[in-house]
Amino acid sequence: MPGPSSPPAAEDRLALHLGHWLGAWPPPTDGSVLIVGSDLRTTPGWDGAIRPLVGVATPDGAVVSVAPSLVDAARGVGRTLAELTQGLPAALGHPTAALGTGIFRWSVAPAPLPDAGEWVPTDDRRVPEWLRPFNGDVLIAWDDDGHYGAGVGRKQHDRWGHELSVGTEPALRGRGIARRLVCQAARRVLDDGAVPTYLHDPANLASAHVAEASGFPDLGYRIIGMWGGSIIDDR
Repeated sequence: MPGPSSPPAAEDRLALHLGHWLGAWPPPTDGSVLIVGSDLRTTPGWDGAIRPLVGVATPDGAVVSVAPSLVDAARGVGRTLAELTQGLPAALGHPTAALGTGIFRWSVAPAPLPDAGEWVPTDDRRVPEWLRPFNGDVLIAWDDDGHYGAGVGRKQHDRWGHELSVGTEPALRGRGIARRLVCQAARRVLDDGAVPTYLHDPANLASAHVAEASGFPDLGYRIIGMWGGSIIDDR
């Protein structure tokens, strides 16, 4: 049996993460959407930005998290994703924003690919601008000249869930470096007691291929968010 200070089993971390990040988990099993309030929708996230709506859907139902003061307004729009897509942004005070979904993946068994990078702090002068906002060290693969070639950042949403983002310079693409970095980062997240998650736009086939090859299957889960206007798109 694990001791009091031992991390939860890897299989249990996703539910702990989503329960904390959204404010409730699991979702309904009748295809409806559970709308809940969370103070996390009014406070800065991993990069200092406030995201007024976050949701996760399974094939059976979904949980959508909004600010506590907006729960009644959100519930008045409806209880299905189709209804919420039509009216939820306006009900939350963002009439020019749109509600959409992306692919939500996670892994408790990354592919056994070899490491490809080095962990460095975000203030290292060699770290590119896109990796600097991440709240933790970042994983870098250097090119033959010792410059940045590819990297992974961790969005540490809470102690149980770390979302991975990967990018590769054109000169290094096609070598399998991205998937090796994702696997290396996922192992680090699991060792730290969290579960690695991986989000991407459904149209981003290259990202989907990296995820599949890294041991992040598509099990039908979707991330729900708003974008447009001042809303930040995390997909």
